[in-house]
Amino acid sequence: MYLTFFSNCWRRKKRLFLPGVFCCRVTGILKRLFGQPSPTNAQATVSLVFQFLNTIQTLTQATQLMPSQIKDILVNHCFLFSAALIGLLVVSSAIAQEKPETPGSEGNGDVIIGPEYKTDVDLTDRANPKGKSFEFAMKLADSKIFKGDDSTLEPKKKVREQRKIFVYIPAAYKDGTKAPILVTLDGPSQLNLVRNALDNLTVSKDPQRKLPAFIVISVENGGDDSKGSERGLEYDTMSDRFARFINDEVLPAVLNDPKIKAAYPQIAFTQNPWGKAVMGCSSGGAAALTMGWFRPDLFRRLVTYSGTFVDQQDDDAPEEAKYPLGAWEYHSSMKLIETSEKKPLRIFTHVSENDNGAKSPESSYHNWVMANERTAAALKAKGYDYRYVFSKASRHCDGNVFQHTLADTLVWMWRGYEPE
Repeated sequence: MYLTFFSNCWRRKKRLFLPGVFCCRVTGILKRLFGQPSPTNAQATVSLVFQFLNTIQTLTQATQLMPSQIKDILVNHCFLFSAALIGLLVVSSAIAQEKPETPGSEGNGDVIIGPEYKTDVDLTDRANPKGKSFEFAMKLADSKIFKGDDSTLEPKKKVREQRKIFVYIPAAYKDGTKAPILVTLDGPSQLNLVRNALDNLTVSKDPQRKLPAFIVISVENGGDDSKGSERGLEYDTMSDRFARFINDEVLPAVLNDPKIKAAYPQIAFTQNPWGKAVMGCSSGGAAALTMGWFRPDLFRRLVTYSGTFVDQQDDDAPEEAKYPLGAWEYHSSMKLIETSEKKPLRIFTHVSENDNGAKSPESSYHNWVMANERTAAALKAKGYDYRYVFSKASRHCDGNVFQHTLADTLVWMWRGYEPE
């Protein structure tokens, strides 16, 4: 019945208005579904889809008894609801793919390390099977989201003409499976350490210290730093813009890269947001949190080192109207973490004892230690799965801290994930 009805719909050309009662009923269903950006109950979502189907069926039956003019009005516009139905089915299908998270509480909470550091053996080359590395570039001018021409950019701060994308596919990945992913920012960043961790821990015999075969996608920033720069625009802006850029432009570019496709013809990424992680340091750390905060339907595992949870957003950014102190609003002023509904996120944060602005007053809104301590406290108070590392005798984005902690961080971050 539905197929016949939809077939008739698509053949119609006129544009008329739907009666209010039917429109309200469908609008209510859509609002109930999309009013929750990251629904966790797949059964409830599917139920809404079937309510939609039943509404269409009722309309189909009702048109048999209506005057021809009203019948034409309804049928002429049902193509809109056909499209909406397809969207509902896609969303419900993606949600249904999510698997329940059972990470436990091991490793959660506050941790102090230092002042002495050593490189974790799992971050070194232990002669395990190696994966394959790829590199390609994306022109900023080709982007629909970050073209490098925003009005907030300062002319003296250079914008890249293209950004490099570095990809590492571990030996443990099997072509055709839906791989989890880790997006790292300021690429290539710590890619060498992550690569060694994958080579060593995807083949680990210890189930408590094992990594899934995730694909690493290391993304270069758009250029320069701080306010008025392309990097600052991408990383420090309080919106879902950068999350959309990664999801809508970078991930498809990876899947369609000729060299990658030649080596892995059936490569695929999971659609489960619990299978999508982001890692960054400094403003890249702020970007990681912001990607998950604004789009938990896309990214849910977040790793931030020396996170720039300070007032680093462009002063003339449109987002200033809603978030006047930028990422400082997460933990202070608006206290977004504490006052917002808890989101489905797993969050690692870190700060160094001598991090940027460590001695700056609160009124500067540029004290990284204060910002990260408050962020961790807010995550704890709200009941998040979080891990906060404070490193003694260390500085901003300290390489010694990465070499000492990154393997443990990745193991903790991926706890509870069930590969597809």
